[in-house]
Amino acid sequence: MMKEQQTLHLLDTQSVGQAFLRYLIPSMLGMLLVAVNIVVDGVMVGNKLGSTALAGLGIASPVYSLFVAMSLWIGIGGATVYSHALGAKDRLRAQTVFTYSVTIIFVATLVIGITAFIFRDPLIYGLGANAETYPYASAYMKVMLMFGFVFTVENALSVFVRNDGNPNLSMVAHITFALSNIVINYIILYVLELGVASVAFGTILAAFLGLLVLLTHFLKKANQLKLRRIKWDKTLLITVIVIGFPSFLAEVGLSVFTISHNLSLERIAGTDGVAAFSIMNYIHSIILLTFLGMGSAIQPLISYYHGGKQDERKRRTIRIAVQTALGAGVALLLIVQMAAVPIVGIFGSFSDGVTDLAVSGLRIFVMAYLFMGINFVMMTYFQSIGSVRMATWITAAREMILMLAIILILPKLIGITGVWLAVPLSECMVLITIVIYYKRHAQSEKNPLRKADI
Repeated sequence: MMKEQQTLHLLDTQSVGQAFLRYLIPSMLGMLLVAVNIVVDGVMVGNKLGSTALAGLGIASPVYSLFVAMSLWIGIGGATVYSHALGAKDRLRAQTVFTYSVTIIFVATLVIGITAFIFRDPLIYGLGANAETYPYASAYMKVMLMFGFVFTVENALSVFVRNDGNPNLSMVAHITFALSNIVINYIILYVLELGVASVAFGTILAAFLGLLVLLTHFLKKANQLKLRRIKWDKTLLITVIVIGFPSFLAEVGLSVFTISHNLSLERIAGTDGVAAFSIMNYIHSIILLTFLGMGSAIQPLISYYHGGKQDERKRRTIRIAVQTALGAGVALLLIVQMAAVPIVGIFGSFSDGVTDLAVSGLRIFVMAYLFMGINFVMMTYFQSIGSVRMATWITAAREMILMLAIILILPKLIGITGVWLAVPLSECMVLITIVIYYKRHAQSEKNPLRKADI
């Protein structure tokens, strides 16, 4: 019992700096491994099965993205409310929220998966398949739709385990999923020489192995995650959905970012422009997940401190996180400016046209990282304290509203440079709105923001 009490109150007694590092390092390492897994998976499929198979997987990938978005929507929404309750020492409500969230994500994924499976043919063609790509897209999608609930439950549970004071186990689960997915798919493709459907099964199996790692958390005495009998609670459901919505929107925004840049670059620079963006997008996905790991690190801390009304700890956490994000952004800017050519060269030998576009575009685009990390941190902060409107604005503006407006207007004035500037400018403008919001509300006693926050 003594050990359980110590674990329960660790965030009450541990310094803010120690707590931040304890969550930051596992979160960032876990996300980096996931990013590497995405890149390696694509490389293996493309090299072994060819470009048509890779295109088929790309057409079916929105199903995977949807499941990621749903797991984060319910996972982060539920885990935030869970940590609020833990901070307020209301263990019964915390466990009710956990049970409710896991039930929702399991049932919702299963229902959506079965429904989409029934109508999979029009869905596949609606996503852009043709006679060549249909067999690959269909084979992959069938497996993901029927067994995707394994992945969503694993992803959502990892968020809860992190919020229950076990970020290291959450990291180990991410690493288990990423590395096992690479190994399994290598065996499937290069040893057994199987097809796309088996690759999808490999991903599900890797997620199941990650889930098994997470389930060991329930064997620990300090575990607060308990399943309870629940009754229908409309208010709780709405709370979880509303708080988690910015995370769902962020995943949708990634698709908007990719589609808008592909269309603009294809129109301006043709195939070379799209190829250059593909190279940059691989690099961006790694850095983006790193910043996401930074946001994931502060979410349990801010949520717990907010629930326990520990305002000073909350302010110190956000201050450290903003400083860390700014430092990371400056470091990335300097590294990419100096090493853009060799970084692009990692992805292969390309024509001079593609290489020049990728290098020049990368050097402009990387300016976004000066602001992006801070925006991620502040979005997570507002989401964690229940200020959903501001969190939603940050996500929608940086990935959709402002970015789309800029990418529609600026390239007409300055050409391809306007495409590369769309994200840096939108990120900078969003940060300005955050500062304005802070200045307007910093003096309000009812607003959780204070001068020390930024």
